[in-house]
Amino acid sequence: MKSLAVAFILLAGAAVAEPAPVAIGLSAPLTGPDAAFGQGMRAGAEQAVADINRAGGIDGRRLTLMVADDAGDPKQGLAVARRFAAERVGLVVGPLNAAVAGAVVPVYAESDIVAVTPGVAWAPLTARGYWNVFRTGANEAGQSAVAGAYLTGHFAGRRIGLVHDKTTFGRGLVDGVARALKAAGQSEAAFETLARGDKDPSGLVARLKRAGVEVVYFGGLAAEAGVLLRAMREAGLSAPLVGSDGLLDRELSQNPAAEGTVMTLAPASPPLPRPPEARGVPAKPRAPELDAFAAQSYAAVEVLRAGIVGARSTQGRAVAAFLHGGQPVKTVLGSLAYDGRGDLKADPQRPAYTLQVWRRTPDGRLDYAGSSIDP
Repeated sequence: MKSLAVAFILLAGAAVAEPAPVAIGLSAPLTGPDAAFGQGMRAGAEQAVADINRAGGIDGRRLTLMVADDAGDPKQGLAVARRFAAERVGLVVGPLNAAVAGAVVPVYAESDIVAVTPGVAWAPLTARGYWNVFRTGANEAGQSAVAGAYLTGHFAGRRIGLVHDKTTFGRGLVDGVARALKAAGQSEAAFETLARGDKDPSGLVARLKRAGVEVVYFGGLAAEAGVLLRAMREAGLSAPLVGSDGLLDRELSQNPAAEGTVMTLAPASPPLPRPPEARGVPAKPRAPELDAFAAQSYAAVEVLRAGIVGARSTQGRAVAAFLHGGQPVKTVLGSLAYDGRGDLKADPQRPAYTLQVWRRTPDGRLDYAGSSIDP
């Protein structure tokens, strides 16, 4: 009986000594039109958590990833935020969509949750004074500035049309380009919209033709860009299209009308580190949208880990305070450092955005790889 009692005490002591895991939430569009991007986010975050745990966790504490589908929808994103708050998840990777981020960041702030978004480039997100939000990429002001410089440099004095997809992301890009044009003494010849899911832009294209546009800047995603390009070419409008990283999608590579389309892109993300069991095994080809935010999400977990270690705390405000201090954080994307707003500090060795153009390759495909151009 005595030996049983001793064994019970030892087992109880072992259970008490086991540190509680550190919960990290993932808010991603796992369903809906951006599901491929969201699945890439999930893959990147899951691998980062697994790699950190394999290396011993954080001071002996394992990480757990709580995955939630926000569907790219603000209402569903709010439900995810309230769930994380109720379950006392103080650290979050995501969301991806600007409209979702605009809705949930105030809720996260009130609930002492710090969020690192791998994809929201919307400039006002970090300009509103919230203490709790960070990015792993530059904000869209950089994309608009690069696109604006390209347009004013290559199409000076010519008629420029601006079109956005009515989303927070798309409208923000177009407004930024409009400001760049105005600063250069130019104004747009047309300012139009093409809503997500719209399959018939014939009326829009007719207005662009009447305005005599010679180039179109589109703030939106690849699906609508492809629809717009086809309609423009069918109507005899040969104006080239300029857009953002929202156009990075295999749909454009299958659209003959996309040849010559210019995009602003962040420098290519590195591939995810190969887990031990996959080393030596050839990697399978993946759709570009699956990889678009995988490394960014891996890096977001690394940023949160660095914040925990630096702050010696898992409390959201402590982690955020450490990150706002500007100390460089080592990530799969390279060294990242944050300013007081949660934006990345400029790195002269790594341009925030470059210009890439979809061109016909010798084997007949459309591709943008290796097709950078000057602003």
